[in-house]
This record gives sequence, structure tokens and C-alpha cells, in this order.
Amino acid sequence: MKLIPRPAALSALLLTLLLALGLAACGEKSEDGTEEERQQLSLVLDFYPNPDHAGIYMAQKLGYFEEAGLDVSIQTPADPSLPIKQVAAGRADLAISYEPEVILAREQGLDVTAVAAIVNQPLTSMFWLKKSGIGGVADLKGKTIAYAGIPYQEAFLETILARADLTLADVKAVNVGFNLLPALLGGSAQAMLGGFRNVEGVDLRERGKNPVVTPVDQLGVPTYEELVLVANRERLEADPEKIRLFIAALERGTDAAVEMPGAATNAIVEANNDLEPKLTAAEVEATLPLLAARAPGRPYGYMDPSAWATFGGWMRDNDLVATAPAPAALLSNDYLPGEIPE
Repeated sequence: MKLIPRPAALSALLLTLLLALGLAACGEKSEDGTEEERQQLSLVLDFYPNPDHAGIYMAQKLGYFEEAGLDVSIQTPADPSLPIKQVAAGRADLAISYEPEVILAREQGLDVTAVAAIVNQPLTSMFWLKKSGIGGVADLKGKTIAYAGIPYQEAFLETILARADLTLADVKAVNVGFNLLPALLGGSAQAMLGGFRNVEGVDLRERGKNPVVTPVDQLGVPTYEELVLVANRERLEADPEKIRLFIAALERGTDAAVEMPGAATNAIVEANNDLEPKLTAAEVEATLPLLAARAPGRPYGYMDPSAWATFGGWMRDNDLVATAPAPAALLSNDYLPGEIPE
């Protein structure tokens, strides 16, 4: 269902923008009238600005971070594998990463903790085009499958094939890096694994290619949280309130993006002028329900420890890690807005 901005929401947006401009002009004042400095917080994205970051850029655009007393700097990584390492090294306060990367980082001894889920379900999917004649995983036998070369995604492929009594020897898996769409569209691969359903899936649909898009957790891979906020454990313990304030402001930004998808699209395009506005609007529409999703009875950002334990066990069983770490070593829900029921 298409989300339409409500008049009340638009009025609230104008008011918030005016307030944000006022704050930017005069700063925040303490009770004695002196100007208070905002806390500096650095955030490293997982990739270039895209619809997955709609809540972040709306929070920034509407002044929610400033209202929380934060001066947030948003950085784009040169390599998606770097953000979690930057946090571990203390060069950033927060980074967006992926649940599998958090588990791998702990295996490598990096002292990082996931503090909130931005997207609490898999986006990574298997793709093929209807015109390929592929009707299911069993039909991948003998076909070329493009993937991004990420080790755990190769294990995804093995798990997916095993449900159809196939192995990697029954297909031709080709590491194409980030050139997944060109491989599929150019015909050098008949299927691809590694794109996101809300980005590449929408791109293919908007091109009129009639894609078949299936998230990996519907193909045998245990569910996991695709996008999570990660913090350095030592820094987290030293200054927990700053992280709580950020997550609460991010929740506000996410809710605002859901209410005003057009404004969210504009915020993303302003942050990345390489994006095509019409395609980005379609991707934002597909992404917002995923950003807004919450586990029943749980606060925004909640991460399910039992699901992490199951996914960690899957990583161990697929030789991606030597042992499955306890969820308490990987994540904490203590910094989320709202109470967590027992």
C-alpha cells in the first residue's frame, strides 16, 4: 500500500523545520541562558546513502539529533567491510553493519556490540527473471549463479541448494563482486544471490524485468537481522546515554519517514546526488515498512537473542566461526527507547 503524507504530518514537518532552523541559528540554551554544546557522535554507514538510511537522514533533516543534544556526523565508507573495524578501533561511535559481520567480528576478537536493529529481517535474496524459465531452486542445476563473493553468502547458497538436494558442484557460482545486476541483466548469469529485495529487487521491477525475488530466510537460511547499529563496547560503557539518545532520535526519524515518504526520498537524494529520484522513491516505498517493522510487544530496535543464537549456530555448523558465541557477547537491548517486557 502506498503511503500518503497526511496534512497534519506536513504541518508538523514545517513546524519541526522552523524549530530546527532556530536551533541551528541560536543553539540550545541551558537554564542560566548560556549556550550548551552538543555531544559529538560519529556514524559510519554500511554503504553509500540509500533508502536503507531513510530514518537516519530524516532525523538529521528534521533536527531530531540536535534536539537530543547530539551533533551527528555521517560518514560513507570506501569499503562496506570497514565500518565495524572503525568502531572496534575507536575511530567512530557507531556503524551500520550486518548480523553475520558482528558474529565474525567477535570471532576475530573485535570488541563490538550490536545495540539496535535498523532492519530486523533479511533483505539479502535470491533473484532470477521469470523469462529464465526457472521455477524453483531445483531448476538452478547447471545454471550460473552470480554472487558478491562474501563468504557467508556462499554458505547461504550451499544451504539453499541443499534443500533441493543440490550442491555447489551442481551449479556454476561466479564471484562478480558488486556487479550482480549487470551479470543477471547481461545474461552471463541466470540467477544472482546477494542483492537486497528492496533495492535490486525494486530496480529490476522498475525496469519491467519481472523478477522473482525470494529472501534467504524463505529458502532455508535461519532468519537474522540484516542491518544493525554497532558500538565499541568500551566506549558504550563509558558513555551509554549518548547512544540511547541517538537511537531514540533515529526512531523519531524512522516514524517521520513513514509518515512522509516524499520527504524521506528527498533527504536520501540530497545526501547522494548520484541516485535517480524516481527509482529512489520506489525503493523508499518498499523500504519504509521494513524500517518500521517491530517485533510484537518490543521496542524499536529490539534484537531477538534466541534468533541470534540460532543464526550463530548455523554459522558454526557451516564452518564460518569455530564456536557459536552467546548472544550476550554479541548484542544488548539495554540502549533502546522504551521498556522491554520480561
